[in-house]
Formats: sequence, structure tokens, C-alpha cells
Amino acid sequence: MEKYTEKKRRNQVFQKFIERHVKEGQMDLIRECNTFLSFVADKTLEKQKLHKSNLCKNRFCPVCAWRKARKDALGLSLMMQYIKQKEDKQFIFLTLTTPNVTVEHLESEIKAYNHSFQKMFKRKKVISATKGYVRKLEITYNKERDDYNPHFHVLMSVNKSYFTDKRYYISQKEWLNLWRDGTGIDEITQVHAQKIKQNNNKELYEMAMYSGKDSDYLINQTVFDTVYKSLKGKQILVYSGLFKEARKKLKNGDLDYLKEVDPTEYIYQIFYHWNQKEYLASEIFDLTE
Repeated sequence: MEKYTEKKRRNQVFQKFIERHVKEGQMDLIRECNTFLSFVADKTLEKQKLHKSNLCKNRFCPVCAWRKARKDALGLSLMMQYIKQKEDKQFIFLTLTTPNVTVEHLESEIKAYNHSFQKMFKRKKVISATKGYVRKLEITYNKERDDYNPHFHVLMSVNKSYFTDKRYYISQKEWLNLWRDGTGIDEITQVHAQKIKQNNNKELYEMAMYSGKDSDYLINQTVFDTVYKSLKGKQILVYSGLFKEARKKLKNGDLDYLKEVDPTEYIYQIFYHWNQKEYLASEIFDLTE
């Protein structure tokens, strides 16, 4: 329950910052978000799995963003398994960095970087090397400098021969030059590209995690308003190529066969309620009766 408690407490901070941006009906849902949890448990009560809860589904809510990130990470894992099995592909994790910008330039820079990304992925070298991607926009905040860093995380599928065929392989230096050329910013000093192993949970969660860490955007009202305005209405995860095709199958349930089967026999159902500070178990039922 520790993580649920942590995120619900962050939700209470979030309530103060979001109030000016939403209508009262939505605000009621945000206040009530995850005040009720239902878990199923095995006979020892040690293994518990979330069964139901009441979510506000606001994309900036710490509870909902965390829950969605976990769901999206599982989805990415299933898509990767499918693409690897069906298309015999491997994967690269690419981080495209950008210079920090002040608040008044953040929105315009995000728009410019989106254009730069599209420009880079239309280059013949990149088209030949990549067979689809998932791209995530992320914004981090630097408290000391009071500025923002928009950047991209990109999960790409490539042919197995990518790593051994000089015609297709793109080195770190080449990625850097491609990104510099796309943005027109020579001051960019690094990008990071690495081959990833199947189901590397760290990379998958990094991809799926919401576009701003709540520890960043819940610092104060000004920072929250800036991030909210910059990201509201924008598509955070963008899919192309093989990932776009795999996502359609995922949404249709066609990749469910790839999910791990949980062998646990769940015996009990436990209800928890939020008391403004922590979750308290209120009821427990024997599901076998």
C-alpha cells in the first residue's frame, strides 16, 4: 500500500494546483480519486492485487498518471514481444536532448522540436534503419535555474542486421549530428542510443511514465501552470510503423495471449478507504463462501 499512499498524498497537493483549471464536476472526481480500493488476496493475505478503484482519469493526477504508466509499460512490453516474434525485430532506446528554455519559450520550443523530430525521421538514413517507433515527450524542471527541459524518449524497432550492417547502423555521433541538423542547434552536446533487451522494465517504464514527474510539476503553482499549459491537449505517446500496427492489435485484445498467466488462487477481497492520511482496511470477504 506504500506506493498507493504516496501517490494519493501527492493527489492532495495536486488538488490545490488543478482547481483553477477544471470545472467543479471534474474537481469532485479529483478529490474523490482513489479514496476507495478493492484488492483480491491469496490465502496468506501476503499477495494482493488491485481489483477496483475510483479514478478521476485526469492525465496530470499523480495517482492516475502512475496507474496509466504501469498499464502503458505492460502494453509496450506486449507490443515488443509481438514485433519480435512476428517481425523478428530488435529495439533501440534513444534519448534526444535539448537545451533548457525559460517559461516564455517552452511552448514554442516544444512545437519546434516536434517539427525537428519529423524532419529527422524523414531522412533517408533513418527511414532505412528504423521500422517504427514510440515517441514520448517529457518536460523536466530545474529549480536552481528556474527553467525547463523538453526532450524526447524514443523506442525504435530495427532489423537484426542493424547492429552489424554498416549501411544501416547509426552511431551515437551520427544520431547527434542528425538531431543537430533537425533542430538547427549546434549547442546540443549529446544524445543517447542503446540496444535494449526484451522486457527491460526500466526503459519501458521510462517510456510509459507521464511527460512530467509529479515531483517536478507539483513544486508550486507557477511551475504546474506552465507544464499544464504546455502539455494540455497534446499527444504524449506517438506511435508509427510496426508499433502503430501492434497498438491496434493491443487495443483490440489480439495480444492478450502474450500476457503472463497469474497462477495465484485469490481467496479474499479486501476493501480500503482513504482517511486523509492513509488507507485503512475496512472490510474483508471470503470469496469461497
